[in-house]
Amino acid sequence: MEKKINLIVGKTENELRVDIFIKKRENIISRTKIKNLIQDNNLRINNKVITDPSKKVFLSDEIKLVIPEPKKASLKPYEFNLDIVFEDKDLIVLNKPSGIVMHPGAGNFDNTIVNALMNYSKDSFSNIGGELRPGIVHRIDKNTSGLIVIAKNNQTHEHLSNQFNKHTIQRVYQLLIWGKVRPSKGKIETFITRSSKNRQMMEVSNSKGKKAITNYKTLEIFENKNIPTFSLLECKLETGRTHQIRVHMNYLGNSIVGDDKYKKKFKKLKDIKPSLEKILTKLNRQFLHAKTLGFIHPRKNKQMIFNSILPNELEIILKTLRNIGK
Repeated sequence: MEKKINLIVGKTENELRVDIFIKKRENIISRTKIKNLIQDNNLRINNKVITDPSKKVFLSDEIKLVIPEPKKASLKPYEFNLDIVFEDKDLIVLNKPSGIVMHPGAGNFDNTIVNALMNYSKDSFSNIGGELRPGIVHRIDKNTSGLIVIAKNNQTHEHLSNQFNKHTIQRVYQLLIWGKVRPSKGKIETFITRSSKNRQMMEVSNSKGKKAITNYKTLEIFENKNIPTFSLLECKLETGRTHQIRVHMNYLGNSIVGDDKYKKKFKKLKDIKPSLEKILTKLNRQFLHAKTLGFIHPRKNKQMIFNSILPNELEIILKTLRNIGK
């Protein structure tokens, strides 16, 4: 059944953010849930629809929030072998392979991590993220592999979301790039916004968008007369913007090997070992792997850190490069 909340801003609540104001009055609703409701056009301030959770309220403002009747998710279970690294009653840590998207969306409503979770266990995930994203606290791209955490209940989801928002989650990626970066380690700090040319892509901006910070260091450089120059990097994220590492590497002029969006298509190169060329041309993903994931467990209040080795298709590339260099 639909629920309507009608509130009037008091003296002590003047100039509060509207999501904080509602949370203060309606403590039973999580702030993440309030934020999602606002962004889905369910809030009116003085009878005007507001979709910005950070909008400030003022004395005597009339606040109306509609909480729609929950829809039953019609998610089709997908038989997929989930690589579960850790599981307890609050969360699951998965090692996601490349080639599968996180949740249903345009063009793919059935073969996703969420559908696989429904096949694994139908009734034990948070619903804060919406009916098509049960348990999903964060995402990694379809053609990126590595560690993700899934929330089994709303309390866990809220706790983990706050850690992501405060940038206290530990996230370390390994990636192979074209060329080498100078200096060999450093910090990339820019704004990232949606591309004006292609809405499915992001780009660096000098003034608009969200602040994005990537710390990088070079682990290994592959450079000899038989191959183009490649570098194996490790990136530690301070923020988690859409396509952040891919955009930042492209910004440096050292795009990720296999990236089909932020790099020109692979061209035939001169003086390259056929064995390496064959592997690179057949690579159907970007060489980007979420290696380390660390967070505070919401119930145990203990630091938990998980690590994942590179998938075989990426490890083969490194072995080939190392062998050529001998």
